[in-house]
Amino acid sequence: MKAFVTGATGFTGSHLVKALKQRGDTVVALVRKSSDLSRLADCDVEYVYGDVGDRAALTTAMQGADVVFHTAAYVELGIVDAARMERVNVDGTRAVLETARSLNVPKMVYCSTIGIYGDTQGRVIDETFQRTQQGFSSAYDRTKYLAQQLVDRAASEGFHVVSVMPSGIFGPDDPHFGPVVKTFLNGKLKVWAGGDRITGIVHVDDLVAAMLLAAEKAPRGEHYIISTGEMTTREMFALLSETAGVPAPAEIPPPVVRVVGNLLDPIGRLLQWQPPISRERVHYLYDRCVRVDGSKARRDLGWNPRPIEAVIRELATA
Repeated sequence: MKAFVTGATGFTGSHLVKALKQRGDTVVALVRKSSDLSRLADCDVEYVYGDVGDRAALTTAMQGADVVFHTAAYVELGIVDAARMERVNVDGTRAVLETARSLNVPKMVYCSTIGIYGDTQGRVIDETFQRTQQGFSSAYDRTKYLAQQLVDRAASEGFHVVSVMPSGIFGPDDPHFGPVVKTFLNGKLKVWAGGDRITGIVHVDDLVAAMLLAAEKAPRGEHYIISTGEMTTREMFALLSETAGVPAPAEIPPPVVRVVGNLLDPIGRLLQWQPPISRERVHYLYDRCVRVDGSKARRDLGWNPRPIEAVIRELATA
């Protein structure tokens, strides 16, 4: 099989490329001239250089592809370049869809997010849930929602595209929670915020397995929530502490976090600096709760992820 992958140098994309190569597939990856290729250093991959919105590059890269995996995204909370996020997440998805359709690529798998469902206010939902939140919690949520609308429209028009909606993606080389874990294991993380925050968890390699299964088995237009289970941040640190023998960090009282977020947010915007806490991040910590049920992928695709405790313990031993 010949696969084309966007976002191939990223966390999810690089794990996907390695899985494809391990099973003997040919892989073409879209990368920017400025991309760090170190995650793919040992992979025999054909590179096509261009931005995700570069239709000429996309046309070159998709020639003869059996499947397109679209994982490229601008993922960030807090102080973000909203215009750039829209170009990558919305316009980029539009370009990938339209190019794939014009070349009659047989299949596409789109890596979405559970964020498209909006704040479920603690209710556990599945793929049938209809978004009730008015407005959006972040530019990321908004742009991924708009991109999902493009994907669903293409499916309704006959294009074979399938969407996977991962929860929080974890793994030893996770660029988001990974540095936090490293600081913790080095004994330098003394405090943390939002211990009660519930997070859906999936190992990056289990997400990749779900994407491959979706490419092989899923009917056109299907959605699959990809989440192994959920834990609070406090439970995660308790597991990491038990595994590594490092004391769990103390929790900062929520009122203090809210005050600090309100103070640092305007400073970050003025200086174009990403503070460790901001109004948007405070909102995600305390005011927004998305809970999901990932049983459809297990049932319909035969997806069999590792236990949730193993995902977290691996972070402390990798």
